[in-house]
Amino acid sequence: MNKLSKLSILGYGAGDAANNLAFTTATMFLLVYYTDVAGISAAAAGTLLLVVRVFDAFADVFAGRLVDRSYSKRFGKFRPFIMFGSIPLLLLSVATFSVPQIGQTGTLLYAYVTYAALGLAYSVVNIPYGSLAGAMTQDPGDRAKLGSARMVGALLVGSGLGIFVAPLIKPGANLQGLFTTITLVFVVIGAALYFFTFVTAKERVHRSVPKVSFKQSMDTLKTNRPLLMLCLSSFLFLTGYMALSSVQLYYLRDVLGRLDLYAVMSIVQLVMTFVLAAFMPRLVHKFGKKTVYVAAGALSAVGGVIIFFTPATMTWVGFSGLLVSMLGVMAVSIVVWALEADTVEYGEWKTGVRTEGITYALFSFTRKTGQAVGGALAAYALAMGGYKSGAPQTPEAVMGIQFAAGALPAIMVVLAIAVMAKYKLTDAMHAEIVNEIKARRTAEAGSAPQGNAAEAVNARQGNAAETANARQGNAALADSAPQGNAAEAGGRR
Repeated sequence: MNKLSKLSILGYGAGDAANNLAFTTATMFLLVYYTDVAGISAAAAGTLLLVVRVFDAFADVFAGRLVDRSYSKRFGKFRPFIMFGSIPLLLLSVATFSVPQIGQTGTLLYAYVTYAALGLAYSVVNIPYGSLAGAMTQDPGDRAKLGSARMVGALLVGSGLGIFVAPLIKPGANLQGLFTTITLVFVVIGAALYFFTFVTAKERVHRSVPKVSFKQSMDTLKTNRPLLMLCLSSFLFLTGYMALSSVQLYYLRDVLGRLDLYAVMSIVQLVMTFVLAAFMPRLVHKFGKKTVYVAAGALSAVGGVIIFFTPATMTWVGFSGLLVSMLGVMAVSIVVWALEADTVEYGEWKTGVRTEGITYALFSFTRKTGQAVGGALAAYALAMGGYKSGAPQTPEAVMGIQFAAGALPAIMVVLAIAVMAKYKLTDAMHAEIVNEIKARRTAEAGSAPQGNAAEAVNARQGNAAETANARQGNAALADSAPQGNAAEAGGRR
């Protein structure tokens, strides 16, 4: 398979930039919007975030099955969802940040409904988007580049929000007008970014079964132990990260007393993002994805310890801990998507069927669950400390914020590393699996009538509708048959 073009990699990264116009805006500001603008108590907001994000996790599973059952001959399996689901997603982001004052019960009900609808729309777009990476390439280096592009796209949006929006969230400001304006602007920008992804990011990996049955999806999940280990580790990691993400504005504003440092942090993160994006493929090539994941997680835990134990008067030490923690988070965020894509090949190796949709959906399910738990725990920590909107915070409230920003993420990341230590799908094993899958296809091509491997596979699946398409694919399949790869064979364990 030829290397991905720079335009394809850039186009894929643009998709996550568009995703995060809705997602990061919600994770960074929705809790503070609910407490400081909509007038919802911290405890009620915490319960809302927990309930809706758990619903979002199940929405991911629904979206995964929807993707596996769908296929367009013209546009492929994933891109139609990105194209046609983008506008509803962006408009629901506007609605989520436009909570009307219609009484305590009415306001809370509106918040539940709009945030749940936003989560469902996000699943229908993000599950196909995340699955697309595994269908674009099987090359570890290119997958690392896609992960880097994805993180760059997300961090560009996050940094922009931190630099230009976060400093405006001050007591007495017209925050409702602010959020209405930025979400409407994001509708236009997001639509353009999604269209760019649709045009440039194409599927290239061969699939024998375009439409996957429910039984085939379940068979893949039951036999995919590396996916289950990665899901558990990601759940723990995301629980800690979401707690930090939810309260980092509170930490800078109410603990360190330096809300202006939010913009500084965002600029530093942006620089670190481009540095990591440049070096991550080399680090993956030298040490392997699993080792990079574990080392980056340990770095994030160290940052959390610094945040928790640093007195509020030591501004720059606490701020440094925040940066150290975020550096580790960014490195994990790059490599984890490449790890998920590897589990797709593992499932295909076990069952003979590629199931990107349900594989990514299960992975996203556990991540969403972690985000739900982390966001809720952060809100509960604020409530237990006695946080009061617009008022000077007590020492107990400061401790609650520091616990959510430092101790909780550190504990969760250590547990995530412990799980990842038992992860067996190394890069060498993945290379061996990919070669074996290619060898199977070659053998099927040789044994099937007229050398047509795709027709043989579809015949075994009882899929007569695909037979005509398979006859047209002989030449392309023959060209893609694997050549002996001595370098990969030498690295097998």
